Amino acid sequence: MYHLNDLGMLCTLGSSPAEVAASLLDSENPVPEPETLFASRGSYRVGQIHTRLTKLPTQLANYNCRNNRLAATALDQIRPAVDRAANKWGRDRVGVVMATSTSGIHATEEAVLRVLEAGSHPDSYHAYQGMLGGLGDFSANYLGLTGPTYTISTACSSSANAALSARRLLTAGLCDAVVFGGVDSLCEMTLQGFGSLEAQSAHLNMPLSVNRDGINIGEAAAIFLMSSEAKGPVLAGGCASSDAHHISAPHPEGDGAYQAMSGALRDAGLAPEQIGYINLHGTATRQNDSMESKAVSRLFPKSVPCSSSKSMTGHTLGAAGALELGFCWLLLQTDGPTRLPPALYQEEVDPALPLLHLANAEAMEATPAYCLSNSFAFGGSNVSLIIGRLDER
Repeated sequence: MYHLNDLGMLCTLGSSPAEVAASLLDSENPVPEPETLFASRGSYRVGQIHTRLTKLPTQLANYNCRNNRLAATALDQIRPAVDRAANKWGRDRVGVVMATSTSGIHATEEAVLRVLEAGSHPDSYHAYQGMLGGLGDFSANYLGLTGPTYTISTACSSSANAALSARRLLTAGLCDAVVFGGVDSLCEMTLQGFGSLEAQSAHLNMPLSVNRDGINIGEAAAIFLMSSEAKGPVLAGGCASSDAHHISAPHPEGDGAYQAMSGALRDAGLAPEQIGYINLHGTATRQNDSMESKAVSRLFPKSVPCSSSKSMTGHTLGAAGALELGFCWLLLQTDGPTRLPPALYQEEVDPALPLLHLANAEAMEATPAYCLSNSFAFGGSNVSLIIGRLDER
């Protein structure tokens, strides 16, 4: 049994877990207005983080890019817990499994533009900044860890896969604790790429709405410490599947999504009715919301509340799995007046979709015992994760 001991997090909703919980879950606070959470970037609306980021130490200057500064800011939040684990088990027994889909591509874009304009890249640029695998190496160096270290990139399921990979390191006895999570920052390649696919919303993303027309891209960092120490919610179950259907479109009936969710339930030894909340992948594209609604309604009783938090954070791509698992982590540890992450645009739910129980902003009577989080990606890479309260196992 492995526990998610600590969490570092920043996104549009806040620059720490406490700030995010206050914005997202505290029923005494108003539900954030999406218009206040998204900025304009060219012709697109994006979920951009506006907070002071950690300045990297001189010895890590070659890693200095926005993506790694986002990571450092989240890592600082869990550094005390990581140091305790390293002191207990040794720095070579703490692994690092990070996930990203953009890495430091923005820094590379700026360097290429400088080459085109001036004939040479900036002195501050190093290839480490744009390496897809650089995030894991940077995180281990930043924390002074020497255990197994690598970076996963499976598009929008990347950091959910990182959770499963971290668990495998612990199960195999290769580590006693693992730092895992995801970080993605905004870059033109991603914005223009999704734009060329006509997958970006012309306005604000509206998951499950009849008016949905695509995603808003966001940036975020969410990083956990996982170990066998009985502190924090337990990773009760998880499963990955592959649609093997299309390079960018999901299976229209949600077969891969269904396999991931049902497999996670089997792994956890739970029945569908024991899940108290589902964080949907909910991208607000026509195809994703259709197939996910079909898969969820096929597997779960209609009483299980669901919502998509992407309406408030944007789609944070490689960071989405860890970020949304983080929302579930926060939910399981709430005290006082609490609400489920609210489903926005409920008054405009697409009547062509299978009917789901969409969470509203009313205060909960009781904290769920188990939450499930979905992450689905290009290429049919699907992951579902289940976490539960410490007192439930």
